[in-house]
Amino acid sequence: MDLFLEYGWVLLVLIVLEGLLAADNALVLAIMVKHLPEEKRKKALFYGLVGAFFFRLGSLFLISFLVDVWQVQALGAIYLLYISINHTVKHFLKGKTKTDEAQDSPKKAKKQSGFWMTVFKVEVADIAFAVDSILAAVALAVALPPSGLPNIGGLDGGQFIVIFLGGFIGLIIMRFAATFFVKLLQQRPGLEVAAFLIVGWVGVKLAVITLAHPDVGLIDSHFPHNSIWKISFYFVLVAIAALGWFLSSKVEVTDDENAIKEVEEQQPAKDTDTSK
Repeated sequence: MDLFLEYGWVLLVLIVLEGLLAADNALVLAIMVKHLPEEKRKKALFYGLVGAFFFRLGSLFLISFLVDVWQVQALGAIYLLYISINHTVKHFLKGKTKTDEAQDSPKKAKKQSGFWMTVFKVEVADIAFAVDSILAAVALAVALPPSGLPNIGGLDGGQFIVIFLGGFIGLIIMRFAATFFVKLLQQRPGLEVAAFLIVGWVGVKLAVITLAHPDVGLIDSHFPHNSIWKISFYFVLVAIAALGWFLSSKVEVTDDENAIKEVEEQQPAKDTDTSK
């Protein structure tokens, strides 16, 4: 029962984190394709969704075979810490979130890419999103106790399933619930910063796992599985999310002010001409 609860808790945390990251990812993709005519924009977003699925699945299978290599763990920890610090610093220096930038972006006139170049850029972005998502999921799940299921690569079968479900649910959110999550980020701007601080904290967890690796041995190999460390980790994680919620004053946002809708509905003045 304890095993089921621990796996269920990690999956719940993953779903929430994936929801916030998926909203952020969906908003970026919407910004990237906003200059295209409506039909081409829909096609580009569809290709982006298909690419996101295959890249996440590919990343998961690749990482499942490399997850026990401490150099891979170290690179993953550095990467998660980098995107967390980079996003947070940019937020406080610029004072803007991606949702704010999305609302401002239609005002910025510049030469835009053609359809296939836009699709290429979307797929490159998908690769980055897949790496973010899978690394964060692996860092959360890799310290889970053995489930008894057969291993897949270097991952316990239960850990693999949790990571896969987290990534798959993230895709569903990106496709069907991105508008809701983007509106939530607009209403509570602190949640976007909190999401990336959580990514950084997950990076710290992956760094701890790296330092405890038998080939590194800087800390005790049993420490990542220690109950006190696990409780402390999730306490800080929940505290970051709670602070992001309560320290962010609620902003009233109507449906027609939703950033992702605004971006998706932005069409060039000559849509009917350019689509021919």
